[in-house]
Amino acid sequence: MTFKQFIGFILTDPVNLNSKAKLLAVLASFIAIMTVAWLTQQSGFNAAAPMLVASMGASAVLLFILPNSPLSQPWSLLGGQLIPAIIGVLCTQFISDTVWAAAAAVSLSILAMLAFRCLHPPGAATALTPVLTATPLDYSFVLFPVGINVLVMLAMAIILNHWLLGNRYPLMPETSKSNEPEQLIGISDNDLKQALKNMDTFMDVSLEDLSKLLTDAEKNSFKRFKGNITCADIMVRNIQSVEYGTEVEEAWKMMQKEKLKAMPVIDRSRRVIGIITWADFFKFIDLNAYQSFQDTFRSFIRRTPDISTNKPEAVGHIMTTSVTVIPETTHIAELIPLMSQQGIRQVPVVNHENRLVGMVYQTHLIAALYDEQLASLVKN
Repeated sequence: MTFKQFIGFILTDPVNLNSKAKLLAVLASFIAIMTVAWLTQQSGFNAAAPMLVASMGASAVLLFILPNSPLSQPWSLLGGQLIPAIIGVLCTQFISDTVWAAAAAVSLSILAMLAFRCLHPPGAATALTPVLTATPLDYSFVLFPVGINVLVMLAMAIILNHWLLGNRYPLMPETSKSNEPEQLIGISDNDLKQALKNMDTFMDVSLEDLSKLLTDAEKNSFKRFKGNITCADIMVRNIQSVEYGTEVEEAWKMMQKEKLKAMPVIDRSRRVIGIITWADFFKFIDLNAYQSFQDTFRSFIRRTPDISTNKPEAVGHIMTTSVTVIPETTHIAELIPLMSQQGIRQVPVVNHENRLVGMVYQTHLIAALYDEQLASLVKN
């Protein structure tokens, strides 16, 4: 190893956090450890036991610096602290030699954490605490201070990650749904799971983070090769739109006249509040109430002449409120997962003031990609 390489190792930042995030993590660790120590001290169950298990400091590093790590999740924290504590007490009672007891406590706690799928590195230090303490500790050590320390630390991790650090903790395991469309492009979750299984070493990264990392890398690669093509370059301007109070019949006539499959719904400031599609017109129709579909649909879209009505009359009553919008400066690479994986066929485009300026359709994205590919082939 050269001197330059040695300096490179020293200067390499092991965590990908900016200065603000690092300072907040330090603050979170301070608050968490102080809270754990104070509450444990106030409980005062066992005066002979230490107030705070030293391994809680290492747990704080994982919980507030690496909260997305599999080693930092609740079961890893709970099981990875309590099980080694039990093993440490057992080794102290049955092995008189301190050297042998220390080695057995650490190795057996690691084995147990692997077996119970709760690997938490600070747990190995917890297993050593009963072995190295001058005053013998019994099984009450598992409840006090370890149990109280761990429960308070978990509560602080959930609260501080959510309210102070802005992290999503804990990470909930994703369950596969049979009705979800199969992923047609890119790297699927099953591909990632199989790749992780094929690794001979442990990867301290969640499946979600790894998927996001690879997706971002693919997008950056696409932008580098395709150039800066934004949604503003391919969107349709001067599009038809409706407002919340637009009558259902008027909106249907507009869509029929312009041969549209969807229209954005905007407020008076031209900010998108929803979208209306053909499916929105049909979802309120009761086919059992009429003899034919045509009669049913005509009755639905017609304006009710009376003051009272038993059906939706305005677009705002039938529109889809969960609408995806995208800024006009967004690179078209961001549209690919929206349209290919989520099945969105049209996306409203907004400016820096969140006002509607256009619409990008699936056909325009395909055309833009085709033109770029054709230009690349001609150039080569």
